[in-house]
Amino acid sequence: MKKNITLNKKLNKLKYLPKWIVLLIDICLVIFSGTITFFIFKELKLNYIHPDYFYSIILFYLTLNVFFFLIFKTYSGIIRHTSQIDALKLFLSQFSTFGVIVVIDYFLLFFGKYKIAIFTASFFNAFLSLSLLLFFRIFVKLIFENFIHNIKNKNKINILIYGLDINAISVAKALASENPRRFNVIGFIDKTSENTDKRILNLPIFQIKKSIPITMRIAGVEAIILAESSLSTEERNTIIESCIEYNYKVFMAPIISNFENTKDIFKEIKNFEITDLLERNPIILDTDLIELKLNKKTILITGAAGSIGSEIVRQILNYDAEKIVLIDQAETPLHHLVLELKSHYTNLKIDAIIADIRNYEITEQIFKKTKPNIVFHAAAYKHVPLMEENPNQAILTNVLGTKNIADLSLKYNVEDFIMISTDKAVNPSSIMGASKRIAEMYVQSKHFNLQNSKIENSTKFITTRFGNVLGSNGSVVPLFKKQIKKGGPITLTHPEVIRYFMTIPEACQLVLEACAMGKGGEIFIFDMGKPVKIIDLAKKMIRLAGFKPDVDIKIEIIGMRPGEKLYEELLNETAKNSITHHEKILIAIEVCDDYNSINKQISTLIEQAYLNNYNEIIDSIKQLVPEYKQLN
Repeated sequence: MKKNITLNKKLNKLKYLPKWIVLLIDICLVIFSGTITFFIFKELKLNYIHPDYFYSIILFYLTLNVFFFLIFKTYSGIIRHTSQIDALKLFLSQFSTFGVIVVIDYFLLFFGKYKIAIFTASFFNAFLSLSLLLFFRIFVKLIFENFIHNIKNKNKINILIYGLDINAISVAKALASENPRRFNVIGFIDKTSENTDKRILNLPIFQIKKSIPITMRIAGVEAIILAESSLSTEERNTIIESCIEYNYKVFMAPIISNFENTKDIFKEIKNFEITDLLERNPIILDTDLIELKLNKKTILITGAAGSIGSEIVRQILNYDAEKIVLIDQAETPLHHLVLELKSHYTNLKIDAIIADIRNYEITEQIFKKTKPNIVFHAAAYKHVPLMEENPNQAILTNVLGTKNIADLSLKYNVEDFIMISTDKAVNPSSIMGASKRIAEMYVQSKHFNLQNSKIENSTKFITTRFGNVLGSNGSVVPLFKKQIKKGGPITLTHPEVIRYFMTIPEACQLVLEACAMGKGGEIFIFDMGKPVKIIDLAKKMIRLAGFKPDVDIKIEIIGMRPGEKLYEELLNETAKNSITHHEKILIAIEVCDDYNSINKQISTLIEQAYLNNYNEIIDSIKQLVPEYKQLN
């Protein structure tokens, strides 16, 4: 290892050839070319140069070459980085030399004298000189690229590029210019298997033999780069699944149209994350409707520094909001978010406020000062086991906090209040889930109470409900990543645990869509796709990291934690759903109790939370949410 580092340092210190040496080598090559030409034509019994002026013509020929070398600066390019521009300069210098000799020849011939050189020989000499000059540069470049460059990049990964379109070819070219190289491209994979007798960039095209992992084994590679621009999500996921099952690495190349400079493509080639595997087809948003909703509005986001809140903020920036008000208790994450936003949007009006939404008086001051038009309520405690040990905090934040924000939204004439809920609120088995269900009930009953009171132009109260979000603060993915980084083990509560997953951007896009389409009183539920077995998720993450499950990284079953269920639901047993114009959004039709009754029971629950009386808190929760059943 030390030997390689020392060698790399020496190679990095290797200086470029001085310009005068390059010029001297070029002159020597021109002399050599002239000598070869002279003897070839001598064998043909022809005098290449007029014998009476032999030495004068040789001196003139060399002077002419040096003159045009200096004019076109052919010696100034770095030999190991020879480009098309350098080749053009050499061509111009030799063409100019040849042209001057031809003009002088015919000028002398016009005045009745002999030609100083044979036209054919002059042309042959110019062609030979150009060839030698180019060959010298190409030879040096190949030496560096294929020998010295290989030594510097001894640990390159042998890869195949999946695809044959312009995107795949551009990726291959970009990888060849990367320094230091990460990849050694062995060839291409043609999914149609119609071009396997051809070559691209002098690299072979491999036919898929039964499966891609088998093809990779035949080719002797360690990884594959997916570069086919027309590759569908289903095709991509199938390839990834098969590759990681056999511990092959998978990389994703960008689409060229996303880059102004295609030379930078290699910078965007990335390892696959587990989020890439679970992404579904792109969500089609009604951007006009969202723009109409958010344009020139003051938007307040609670829990703005969290994973969901911060992504909502980023997506709102795509629309022309008047001002964004960020509320969070977490000082450092909020500070980092503000720095991020200001670095990209210098003219954006941002109010970043450290506040506890459980404090009604302080929260009211914020509403009074900022006068928001739309509120996204993402603040919540969501770690299930922790809330089982601190039920009073779950109630005070998730219930009282929601009540305060909802009440103030109505008081200060907010147009839309959108609450972020969870699938754990359905048939809850945890205090966290039950607290979110109670928050849902309060918000929904408040809307219908206003509707029944026939109060016009009042706040629309909307709830969005979805499952686990990959990469969020409450997700298993960050935990698994940390455990893999430490070398394991990955801890799993139960081998049969199943969860629904969405990506953070996907969830937040649907939140904005629900905000735009909501009329008030709805509980929007999102299409979460197929449920994922957590043990399968863990194994995939281990393989994506380049390890073997239960060999390199152990998986330990530690037992179900308090409040956890084997699987989550998006609807309770008595609820129904109706469709919307968006295929990924449904509306849960659930029975909503009288607002006054719910408000009274919630007030009692909040009193018990302040007293921190566990038994009373649980009794009050069960009265509000009869389907709540404690587990584990």
